[in-house]
Amino acid sequence: MEGWQKTIEVVEEDGRANQMRLFTDREGGVPESGDVAEVVLSSLAVCKPRQFGDCWIGCRMWEELGLGGFWGEALKEEKGNVPWEKVVELLVVNRLCAPGSELALHEKWIGQTAMEFLLGTGPEVGEKDRLYRCLDRMVEHKEELEKHLAGRWEDLFGATFDLLLYDLTSTYFEGEVEEVEKAKRGYSRDHRGDCKQVVLALVATPEGLPLSYEVFDGNRVDVTTMVEILEALERKYGKARRILVFDRGIVSEENLEAIRKRGGLYLTATTRRELDSYEKELLNGEWKDLSGEVKVQLVNEGGETYVLAKSSKRSEKEKAMRQRWIKGLMRDLAKMKKALRDKRLVDEKKIYYRLGRFQERHPQAWGYVKVEWKEGVLKWEWDKERLKFASAKDGAYLLRTNLNEKDPEVLWRAYIQLTEVEAVFRILKSDLRIRPIWHFTPKRVEAHLMVAFLGYCLWVCLKHKLKACAPSLTPWQVLDQFKRIWMVEVWFKLKDGRSLCLPRITQPEPAQAALLDQLGWKLPEQPPPRIYANQVSGVWPT
Repeated sequence: MEGWQKTIEVVEEDGRANQMRLFTDREGGVPESGDVAEVVLSSLAVCKPRQFGDCWIGCRMWEELGLGGFWGEALKEEKGNVPWEKVVELLVVNRLCAPGSELALHEKWIGQTAMEFLLGTGPEVGEKDRLYRCLDRMVEHKEELEKHLAGRWEDLFGATFDLLLYDLTSTYFEGEVEEVEKAKRGYSRDHRGDCKQVVLALVATPEGLPLSYEVFDGNRVDVTTMVEILEALERKYGKARRILVFDRGIVSEENLEAIRKRGGLYLTATTRRELDSYEKELLNGEWKDLSGEVKVQLVNEGGETYVLAKSSKRSEKEKAMRQRWIKGLMRDLAKMKKALRDKRLVDEKKIYYRLGRFQERHPQAWGYVKVEWKEGVLKWEWDKERLKFASAKDGAYLLRTNLNEKDPEVLWRAYIQLTEVEAVFRILKSDLRIRPIWHFTPKRVEAHLMVAFLGYCLWVCLKHKLKACAPSLTPWQVLDQFKRIWMVEVWFKLKDGRSLCLPRITQPEPAQAALLDQLGWKLPEQPPPRIYANQVSGVWPT
């Protein structure tokens, strides 16, 4: 009896730990002892519900990647009331679970979550100025961070870096951001040409594990970035015979030559114009059917290998687009012909002006038709050979490589892994809300991108953890599932006038428990209760 009556440990208001009995003995008498705390059951109150489960997963992924140790070492010379690595962790977990501004994190999010408990800190970890000062300290450790993550990808998932995917995107600013030199107006993938932007370049493995990223001026042309990326990879990871896979927007003879000079290999798409040289293969070549939706054929030319690929879905889309263009032009030509026949259009200058407008309005279809106006008669004739070749090109694209591989399927499958980088950009923009950027100082802009990059690292780490035990679930589904695990405070009044607080993590539901079991994870132990000398205000109505 004495054993189980003393099984609960409490923390006094001054921080001292102690064991106390909360209930009377079986006979109903209250022992005369200083270690007994008798609760008033009718005073039960549940307060401060806070999101716990998704934040806990974010913190767990943070530790899986060893980021606590990395930032602790990187920022050890920086002094503060709260360890700076805790502030970085708060910023990154917030970016994963509820991306928003630092102000929103300070004013709302941290008070609605159990991050103080998970970080082992007080509310000062989320002070607004502390968050901004933390951003100012992060950027100078970018290259060391990338090297650290590369080692973790290798240790955790056996990642190799022989084949790398390279692509670029852009993200825009709100405001003038006059202090940020890299903020320029350029081609916007976000269709926000009215805003300044920066260009973000990413190198990743075929599994979507990010290896490196660079930030370029917003008006930087994609094709001019390759040499800097090659130099950055060599500086960070040494020289190696890597295979780079990238899209046609980065292709130039100078870039390919730069890769060859470094002993590297490449696999890339060519421009649409280069398909015109393969009319014979497109019309009469021997295709290898891969999946019913894609077919490929190999074309050897000199020291390089070319792969013609054709997608049925893409073909249908391009055919429908061309038909829409042609129908639009035919509709305008028919209206003009009727106007000529009804003598509503007789001015020769207006006739040529209208034909010029048709050419301007339907540039994609104009090249397939020959229009003639002579002696009041409008005639046109469609170029059937060009239309036939255009139909053969529908859904086709040409790959180019200096690899020795002779199986077109292997090369095609390597190229389509670029969709992994596109998926990274999609997650960064839509789910991690990397856009728009509201910061207006260079360091904080770069740190904002770094926090989003780290948020994606947590996401992709969880994704690969799930592959082994729950491959049908996405990280977002798991985070949403665990959002329903909360932390609450259960309060009792004690008969001697004091107050007892029991912080408690809610029990996982069956689906959550099954997932925890598959992952081999356990929720943290319940925090110790606390006893306060008086009845705490705000818990019970006065």
